[in-house]
Amino acid sequence: MADPAECSIKVMCRFRPLNEAEVLRGDRFIPKFKGEDTVVVGVSAAPRGGVPRVSKTNLAVHEDKNRVPYVKGCTERFVSSPEEVLDVIDEGKANRHVAVTNMNEHSSRSHSIFLINIKQENVETEKKLSGKLYLVDLAGSEKVSKTGAEGAVLDEAKNINKSLSALGNVISALAEGTKTHVPYRDSKMTRILQDSLGGNCRTTIVICCSPSIFNEAETKSTLMFGQRAKTIKNTVSVNLELTAEEWKKKYEKEKDKNKSLKNVIQHLELELNRWRNGEAVPEDEQISAKDQKNLEPCDNTPIIDNITPVVASISTEEKQKYDEEIASLYRQLDDKDDEINQQSQLAEKLKQQMLDQEELLASTRRDYEKIQEELTRLQIENEAAKDEVKEVLQALEELAVNYDQKSQEVEDKTRANEQLADELAQKSVRTVLTTTQRELGQLQELSNHQKKRATEILNLLLKDLGEIGGIIGTNDVKTVNVNGVIEEEFTMARLYISKMKSEVKSLVNRSKQLESAQMDSNRKMNASERELAACQLLISQHEAKIKSLTDYMQNMEQKRRQLEESQDSLNEELAKLRAQEKMHEVSFKDKEKEHLTRLQDAEEMKKALEQQMESHREAHQKQLSRLRDEIEEKQKIIDEIRDMNQKLQLEQEKLSADYDKLKIEDQEREMKLEKLSTISYWLVTFPVICFQARELQTLHNLRKLFVQDLTTRVKKSVELDSDDGGGSAAQKQKISFLENNLEQLTKVHKQLVRDNADLRCELPKLEKRLRATAERVKALESALKEAKENAMRDRKRYQQEVDRIKEAVRAKNMARRAHSAQIAKPIRPGHYPASSPTAVHAIRGGGMSNSSYYHSTK
Repeated sequence: MADPAECSIKVMCRFRPLNEAEVLRGDRFIPKFKGEDTVVVGVSAAPRGGVPRVSKTNLAVHEDKNRVPYVKGCTERFVSSPEEVLDVIDEGKANRHVAVTNMNEHSSRSHSIFLINIKQENVETEKKLSGKLYLVDLAGSEKVSKTGAEGAVLDEAKNINKSLSALGNVISALAEGTKTHVPYRDSKMTRILQDSLGGNCRTTIVICCSPSIFNEAETKSTLMFGQRAKTIKNTVSVNLELTAEEWKKKYEKEKDKNKSLKNVIQHLELELNRWRNGEAVPEDEQISAKDQKNLEPCDNTPIIDNITPVVASISTEEKQKYDEEIASLYRQLDDKDDEINQQSQLAEKLKQQMLDQEELLASTRRDYEKIQEELTRLQIENEAAKDEVKEVLQALEELAVNYDQKSQEVEDKTRANEQLADELAQKSVRTVLTTTQRELGQLQELSNHQKKRATEILNLLLKDLGEIGGIIGTNDVKTVNVNGVIEEEFTMARLYISKMKSEVKSLVNRSKQLESAQMDSNRKMNASERELAACQLLISQHEAKIKSLTDYMQNMEQKRRQLEESQDSLNEELAKLRAQEKMHEVSFKDKEKEHLTRLQDAEEMKKALEQQMESHREAHQKQLSRLRDEIEEKQKIIDEIRDMNQKLQLEQEKLSADYDKLKIEDQEREMKLEKLSTISYWLVTFPVICFQARELQTLHNLRKLFVQDLTTRVKKSVELDSDDGGGSAAQKQKISFLENNLEQLTKVHKQLVRDNADLRCELPKLEKRLRATAERVKALESALKEAKENAMRDRKRYQQEVDRIKEAVRAKNMARRAHSAQIAKPIRPGHYPASSPTAVHAIRGGGMSNSSYYHSTK
């Protein structure tokens, strides 16, 4: 009969529909569903695998005392609701690594294992049930030829196939049931899932398959994987935590069972002894299996009593030994796990190094192949170059031959030309008339050409003179003589240009002066800053001196107070002694004769005390004079510091006045610079504006005048051919003179434009410098203001300190006078001196002691 607690792994399969890429590729839907629980797919194939972990932190897997595996160092959270469970699952899902392959855009590169520990407790019966729910998501098998994995993705694919192959080996060993060893330790995943695969569990496997014929091999291998897992048998038992009462009942039950078993052992040993002694035991007295439960313990046999404690003691020792061996084995297993982890890390490092060396070797091979290709290419190019050189040499030889032929042809042609020249010389007399006619035509063409050139030059002159006229600002042209007008305009242009040059030079000089003045002001400002820093340093030094003097004055005041207290104590002792003396005089007045010696001793004591008081008084006077001298010295030091402070204030005021002057000068320079910038701007822009206003009129007038002059000159040149040569020479000279003047004017104009552009470029720099100086001036003003405020505060503090010291000295002097007056007063017995509160309190105690002594003597 089958065990009801025994169950097999439940396997379910899910086929997704064909995706767009598979439909476009024309893949066929291969699964055939014969029933609700059966699916048929062609031939079989081998299983694949997935990545065991993503991170490079290898967590060790250990076993607890119940041999349940657990991961050391993994994240554990306490949850109390389904929402919290889903949140933890989403958090773990976010930690999974996903990569893009040719088969899947969201290919998971790691397994996911979620363990949920569930505990249930009955409040009434106090029964506790516990269980574990493993939610495992395995990464799918991969074929590198289909996924196109490279680099790290390829390494992950290798780990996937490795881990899933280990899982397939475990399932195969469990499915066969004949193997004594199940390789759970080949992979961390199989070791973690040890209970879920072949232990106390109920397991359900969901297989996700592809229906495409392109993935037929992977689908079949995955289905065979599930088919093997379906044959595994697991034994299920309830994880129950017993209560104290149940444990007690179980203990009693086991105790009774142990007693019955002991009785059976006793009867069996008796029977065995009888058999050993040669006695035949009848069947009635032999113990059967049914009668073993009904036997009662027999306490009359001494041998059983001797054997039972030995057996019990041996069992406890063996139990301890076995427990120690089990604990040592567990420790060895943990050590081996750590060693395996270290070896695996070392193997991974070595694999990585091997991969790096392979990549380096592949790169060197590629470089070698490239170098070989380059060498072959260079050899081919060398052969081609040799062929080209041969062709060029042949071409040069052909050119040399052609050159010799051409040179001979040239010599023949030169001889023919010389013969023709001789023939022409002979015929030159005949062609004189034709040559004169040709020369006349050439002269006419030259005159026309010169006229055209003159008109073009005049047009250019008109344009340039129009520009010059716009620059000069002339209103109109009133002269009729063109030569005079041009010369006057040239002279005016020269004057205006010289004037502009002088103004530009003056502007440049002025800007240089301003820059030098700015540099001087910067130097002065730096010097003033240094002086200000020196003044601040002196102020801080004087503050430190004042603090040290105040500390010294406080120490002196404490000393003075101590001296006053000692003086008060001496005064108190003196008053006590005088009071005692008076009381002795009053009390022993009747016994003067008898106690004369005692009175003499008292007088001697009195004299000694008076001498002691005089010495104390002299010491106090010396100390007071020394303190007065020290106070006078401190007063002198304070006066010197005050004088230095006044000097510093005067210097600071002088610096502030210099700073104000510099600030005013900078403002004036800034205003002058702005005026000069506006003047330069109007000097550049005003002629352009005037030129735009008068350009058309001047051009029109000049054009009329030059047209009239040209018409008159053309008429004169036609009428007077003989005078044409001389006029043309004068005209050429004039034109050359005008061209030279025009070139000079254009050069001067370009130079002015460049100077103006340079000045315009320098303007923003000067403005920036001016702004910087203004900001620096503001910063110096704020610093000077703060220094003034600090100086005023220091002065007030210094004055207050001086007043406080004066008041303290005055109070000391008053107290000294009061004490000296008090010491001179006579002290009568039974009265208190009324000088100071301290004296009152001190003498009051003495008076009380005196009064008590007086009453006791009475």
